[in-house]
Amino acid sequence: MKKSGLVLLEAIRGAKTQKGIAEKLGISLSTVNNAIAPLARIGAIEKRKFGMRIVDKEKALTYFASIRNIPRDVAYSTRADGTISGIEKLMPSGVVYTAFSAYRLRFNEAPADYSEVYVYAGESELSELKKRFPQKEGPANLIAIKMEETIKQEKIAPNELMFADLWNLKEWYAKEFLKALRQKMGLEQ
Repeated sequence: MKKSGLVLLEAIRGAKTQKGIAEKLGISLSTVNNAIAPLARIGAIEKRKFGMRIVDKEKALTYFASIRNIPRDVAYSTRADGTISGIEKLMPSGVVYTAFSAYRLRFNEAPADYSEVYVYAGESELSELKKRFPQKEGPANLIAIKMEETIKQEKIAPNELMFADLWNLKEWYAKEFLKALRQKMGLEQ
């Protein structure tokens, strides 16, 4: 994920100051300001002298989702044998579930059946994934996305990142998951 995407994720998750985001991510304040400028321009955040606040979370999430580019961040994908729940159970510790699996694990339900497992994985998790699920021909049903340090301690992607990931997936059932997630996040009336 680009630095601007990480900045947006932190802002949407409730970071109070640009300086705090810059320090947490180890980037310059100007990078943070440039990344959040579009959110201010579209009225999703309110910039203040000593901070900022989200005023339209749905608009901020939609903007973040629109600039997210999952294919660019895919580190590994393969066709894995077995059921989806079986594949999920064989994941190495340290991966962070996103998309369909994340929704099911967080909310103990799935709005539709799904046939792919998306995870975030660091270098060590990728190495283990490749051992457990060697490269195989066929439509990929296991997709590993490069892990960002900001989510490494989590087992399930934060709702805001799950939203952006689901928004970017082309499978028909992604829309069902996204609709259900919007309700869970209080974005649906």
